[in-house]
Amino acid sequence: MTTRQNTSSPQPPRKGGPEEYDLVILGGGTGGTIAAWTFAGQGQRVAVIERKYIGGSCPNIACLPSKNIIHSAKVASYLRRSEEFGIATRDFAVDMRTVRERKRRMVSGWNEAYLGNYEKSGAEFILGSGRFVGPRTLEVTLPDETTRQLRGANVIVNTGTHAAFEPIPGLVDAHPLTHIEALELDEVPEHLLVIGGGYIGLEISQTMRRFGSKVTLIDRNDRLLHREDDDVTEALQNLFDDEGIEVALNARLKQISGKSGQSVRILVEKNGTEKTLEGSHLLVAAGRAPNTREIGLELAGVELTERGYIKVNERLETTAPGVWAIGEVAGSPQFTHVSVDDFRVVHASLTGGKRVTTGRQVPFCLFTDPELAHIGLSEKEAKAQEISYRLFKVPMEAVMRASTMSETRGFLKALVAVDEDRILGFTALGVGAAEIMTSVQIAMGAGLAYTVLRDTILTHPTLVEGLIPLFTSTPSVRNAAEAALTRASA
Repeated sequence: MTTRQNTSSPQPPRKGGPEEYDLVILGGGTGGTIAAWTFAGQGQRVAVIERKYIGGSCPNIACLPSKNIIHSAKVASYLRRSEEFGIATRDFAVDMRTVRERKRRMVSGWNEAYLGNYEKSGAEFILGSGRFVGPRTLEVTLPDETTRQLRGANVIVNTGTHAAFEPIPGLVDAHPLTHIEALELDEVPEHLLVIGGGYIGLEISQTMRRFGSKVTLIDRNDRLLHREDDDVTEALQNLFDDEGIEVALNARLKQISGKSGQSVRILVEKNGTEKTLEGSHLLVAAGRAPNTREIGLELAGVELTERGYIKVNERLETTAPGVWAIGEVAGSPQFTHVSVDDFRVVHASLTGGKRVTTGRQVPFCLFTDPELAHIGLSEKEAKAQEISYRLFKVPMEAVMRASTMSETRGFLKALVAVDEDRILGFTALGVGAAEIMTSVQIAMGAGLAYTVLRDTILTHPTLVEGLIPLFTSTPSVRNAAEAALTRASA
């Protein structure tokens, strides 16, 4: 990874004082990076302080690298299915060093692109560790141990989160992998034990299984992604069963021994019975914690929530005048696309706009294969809020393009209001789910009726064309009272 600094000259400090900037950004995540380029492009003097990664986590250790390696695993899965496509089966082995090198080349390419944008915009990228030393004032320790002080008319905190470790005896001593180290492996783990059935745990479990690892996933809940609708969690469980991934649910971790990369033993309790799971590597993917410690927030007057995130209002203002927070550290949903929208909120606030974080429709996608994508209300949420809806649902087998690809696992479903044709929510579990969802999201954002998607001439054969059989299927009304009214009116 390239780590050279932007060569723009800093504002000379006033005698005895810090260097003055219009905007100082602590943390180089995606939202902060775009903020830097945008405000600098508008003529402001901007500096970004970042400890390690050009562009933050997403292009270096998270979103893009993980999807890069997931795609390599998809190729491996196609090789195993080759006879299905009329190609003779041949023995193959996964070279994790080559997989890793492909990922590293991509990361380096994005690093260069990001640095180029810093140079074009005039924003200054400062590689170093920053902390507040006073209101809107930060001190940066550079790689050569020298320091600089910067003061911004405005400051944005964008320091993100890190993997959370539960207080399980032996966990820290086992030196477990997080997603960062898992994406840097130079060998296929013989047996990977995964703690956590969330996005990271599911994606890496399937990826390593397809590379040839034996995988055991351990989760405290009774279902994978337990907050999702039952048909989603059941489909994910079936997927993992079919791929040979062992899933231990309702499991409470009691003790861990050994070291990841050598030999690991986990003592779990399930339904009152203890069992020991053994593996060669251990991955922890059981939640995130905010990066708010030891950065001097108390010296800046920035308060935290009970969970340790920075306290912000709907405009992402902190409790300190002129200090803003965006992304995961502000408690925003933990997606890069939300961090980008957080930037839009702060930009509006600083330029006379009225954008806020409340009322946003946040899409998400789990990049297992097939993908899971969702926007708006789920069935669980609609029932909890006592919202009646019409349910449209078809299997991916109904999508002609999916059949040409032999990728028919999953389904499409949509929730539509009973008394109008407004789309309340959409879920896709299938090939290209995120791309299909985006079309529905745009329609929802524009306030279009579901009939617009149903009656639009969509290119054949494409995956998004699956919205036509979805919205021409016969819906069922979900809510007894509303169902009775619907039958009476019919």
